Amino acid sequence: MSSVSPIQIPSRLPLLLTHEGVLLPGSTMRTSVDSARNLQLVRSRLLKGTSLQSTILGVIPNTPDPASDAQDLPPLHRIGTAALAVQVVGSNWPKPHYTLLITGLCRFQIVQVVKEKPYPVADVEQLDRLEEFPNTCKTREELGELSEEFYKYAVQLVEMLDMSVPAVAKLRRLLDSLPREALPDILTSIIRTSNKEKLQILDAVSLEERFKMTIPLLVRQIEGLKLLQKTRKHKQDDDKRVIAIRPIRRITHIPGTLEDEDEDEDNDDIVMLEKKIRTSSMPEQAHKVCVKEIKRLKKMPQSMPEYALTRNYLELMVELPWNKSTTDRLDIRAARILLDNDHYAMEKLKKRVLEYLAVRQLKNNLKGPILCFVGPPGVGKTSVGRSVAKTLGREFHRIALGGVCDQSDIRGHRRTYVGSMPGRIINGLKTVGVNNPVFLLDEVDKLGKSLQGDPAAALLEVLDPEQNHNFTDHYLNVAFDLSQVLFIATANTTATIPPALLDRMEIIQVPGYTQEEKIEIAHRHLIPKQLEQHGLTPQQIQIPQVTTLDIITRYTREAGVRSLDRKLGAICRAVAVKVAEGQHREAKLDRPDVTEGEGCREHVLEDAKPESIGDTDDLALPPEMPILIDFHALKDILGPPMYEMEVSGTGGDPVTSNTSSLQVSERLSQPGVAIGLAWTPLGGEIMFVEASRMDGEGQLTLTGQLGNVMKESAHLAISWLRSNAKKYHLTTASGSFDLLENTDIHLHFPAGAVTKDGPSAGVTIATCLASLFSGRLVRSDVAMTGEITLRGLVLPEPLHLRRQQWLTLAVLLKGDEQVLY
Repeated sequence: MSSVSPIQIPSRLPLLLTHEGVLLPGSTMRTSVDSARNLQLVRSRLLKGTSLQSTILGVIPNTPDPASDAQDLPPLHRIGTAALAVQVVGSNWPKPHYTLLITGLCRFQIVQVVKEKPYPVADVEQLDRLEEFPNTCKTREELGELSEEFYKYAVQLVEMLDMSVPAVAKLRRLLDSLPREALPDILTSIIRTSNKEKLQILDAVSLEERFKMTIPLLVRQIEGLKLLQKTRKHKQDDDKRVIAIRPIRRITHIPGTLEDEDEDEDNDDIVMLEKKIRTSSMPEQAHKVCVKEIKRLKKMPQSMPEYALTRNYLELMVELPWNKSTTDRLDIRAARILLDNDHYAMEKLKKRVLEYLAVRQLKNNLKGPILCFVGPPGVGKTSVGRSVAKTLGREFHRIALGGVCDQSDIRGHRRTYVGSMPGRIINGLKTVGVNNPVFLLDEVDKLGKSLQGDPAAALLEVLDPEQNHNFTDHYLNVAFDLSQVLFIATANTTATIPPALLDRMEIIQVPGYTQEEKIEIAHRHLIPKQLEQHGLTPQQIQIPQVTTLDIITRYTREAGVRSLDRKLGAICRAVAVKVAEGQHREAKLDRPDVTEGEGCREHVLEDAKPESIGDTDDLALPPEMPILIDFHALKDILGPPMYEMEVSGTGGDPVTSNTSSLQVSERLSQPGVAIGLAWTPLGGEIMFVEASRMDGEGQLTLTGQLGNVMKESAHLAISWLRSNAKKYHLTTASGSFDLLENTDIHLHFPAGAVTKDGPSAGVTIATCLASLFSGRLVRSDVAMTGEITLRGLVLPEPLHLRRQQWLTLAVLLKGDEQVLY
C-alpha cells in the first residue's frame, strides 16, 4: 500500500506575531495587523509576492501586545503554526492596518531566528507529518480506545446542537470524513476554550497527549449544554404554568403584591388595546388595518424593534378623533359681541366669520372654508384665529410653518424609517382630540424647499376642500377626513406663496391700523394686559390718550401694534420700580428706629427735587398715586423721540415723519422734487424723488438702488414728457422742446442703501421731471403713487396696496382717511 506524501513547508518562514488568539492546525482565524513588524511582513511577502510559498507564514502566539513596536524582538513562543494567508484586507482609517484571514496547516518548532528586522524570519522544523498517522496496527492498538472515546464525545456534543443549522450539519459530516487525528485541533478551536487552553493543545506535539487533553474540554462543553437545556426546559414549563393560572391570579389578586406584575403588564396592555380597537368608531378600512396589525403584534417578541413601532402606531390610531367633534356655537349675536370685544376694527374679517356661522346654521354639513389672512406683522392675524375658535366654541391648534422645508412635516414619515412619526396635521388632531378644530397655519408664506420635498406642495391636498376629505398621511397609510377642520392661514405677503396653493385659499386682507384705531386698541387691550403682567392697577398708573398718541407718533412706526405694546411694557416696568421703591420707603418711615430728623431731611429733599418719574433718589418719599404718564415722563423712560412731529398746513393735526419740517420745506422749495408713496410690509412710507439737469449729451442717470421695474418707469416717464413737451410748454435751458438736447438728467431716490422696486413710481417720476423742466413747484401736501403708460394713463394700484399707502398719506395730511377718496 502506497504511503501518503507528507505536507512540506519551507524550512525558513517569516513570523507573524499575533496577540488576538491561538491558531491551531485545521482552523481558520482573522487577525488584525497594525504593528510595524507585521505591516512590513504583509507588504513585503503577501502584497508583493507571487508564488504560493510567499503566502505561507509562521504564526506565533505572542502574549505582549505587538503594537508597542519595541526596538528589541520580544521572546517568542517555541511552537507555532504554519498558516496559509487566504485573504488580505487593508484600510487607512484611522491609521494604516490590514486584516488577514489565515488557515492553519501544521505545527512547527523554531530552530533559530535568522533575522529580526524589518520583520522576524526563522529556520523552522516541521512537527506534524503525515507519516505519523498511517493506518498501522500499532496506531490502532495504542490509540484505538482513546480515539473512539474522543469520537463518541465529539458526536454527542454535535448532536446536542440544532441540526437544522447548516454549519452544525456540515460539522457532523466532517466528523465522519476527516481523519480522527485532525479532530482534536479542529474541535478545540470550535468549542469554548481559553487562549491558555488552546496554547496547551498547540504545545501537545504527541498525538496521545493531544487526545487526552482535549477529551476533558469536550466533556465540560457537553455538561454546559446539558445545564443550558435543562434551564430552558424549566423556563418553558414555568411559562406554560403562568399562562394556565393567569385567570386564577387575576381573580385572586391581592392588592400590593408585585408578583409577575411586570410580566403581565404588557399582555394586559395589548388586551386593552385590542378592546379599544373593537369599540372605536374608526372607518372600516382603518379598522381592518388595526385588526391586522394587532394580530402581528401578538406574534412578535417584545425585543423586536418593530414591536414598539407597531404598538405606537396602534395607540395613535385609537387616540385619533375619527368621529368625535364639538358642537358649534351658532348664536350670531353672541359671536358678534365676542369678536368686537376681542378685536377692534377688522370689519371685513369679522363679517366673513359671521357669514360662515350663518351658513353653518342653515346647513349642518358645510365644509370648512380655507381662509388666509394677509397683512403686515403685528396686526393681530394669529390672535384673530384664536378668537374665531373661541367664537365657534371649537378647539384651537397652531402650526408654525416658518422655515419648514420637509414635506414629511406635513404628511408624516413612512413607517419603514427609524424614528418615523405622523405629520403635524395628524399630530395636531391627536392633540386637540376632535375632528373639527380650528387649525392656524402660521407664516404660510415662509415655507422652504429642500431635497426632502416641497411642503407647500404637500399642503395642496390639505387645503383643498374637494380633496381633504380623503387625506392620507404617510405614517397612518389610511384616509382621514379633514373636511370639517376650519383652516386659517396667515401670511405677510402673497408674493412668496405658490400660485397653486394661493388658488386654494380665500384671501382676506388685514390692513394696518390708523392712529385712532391704535389708540383704541391700546386702551382696550394692550394697557390692561400690561398692567396685569406687571402687577399694577389703574390706581397706580394712568396713561392718557394724549400720551398714547405721543407714543404712536413719536416712538413707533409700524402697521401693527407690537412696538406699541413693547413701549407700554417699558413704561409699566419703570412705574413698577417706583411703586416697589415707594413701598420700601413707606416701610422704612413706619419703623420706630427712624428718627424725626431723618424724616424731615427726606421731606426737604423731596420738595427740592423736580418731579420726574426718571429720578431715582433713594431718600425721596413715595410718589403720589396714581402716577400720571405725560410727555416728560415718556422722555425719561423711552428716551428722546425717534421720529419728529409735524403740523400739517390744513388741519393742524400732529403727524410723524422721518424728516423735520425744515427739511421738508427745503426739499420742496425748488423745482424737481416730488413726494411718492411706497409700500412696505410695515404699512407704507413717503419717498422723495429728486431730479436735476446739466449740460451734457442727453444721458439719463438713475441712482438710489433701483430695480429693473423702476428703471423702466423712469425711461417711460421721460419718453412721455419728450413726446408732450410742446403741449405742456416744457423746454430745456436753451429753449428747445427736445428735453435731452445737450442736457443730462440725474434722477435720484434718497436712502440709497435701501433697495427699491415696484410698479408704482411712474406718476411720481413724471411729476418730478415735469416740475424740473417747467420750473414750477410740486405741492408739499400731496403725495402720489401709480404706474403710467406711454399714452399718459395712470394705472391704479392693487386695492390692498392702495389702502396701506392711503393710510400713510392720510397721516401726512390730516389724519383723516376720507380726504383721499
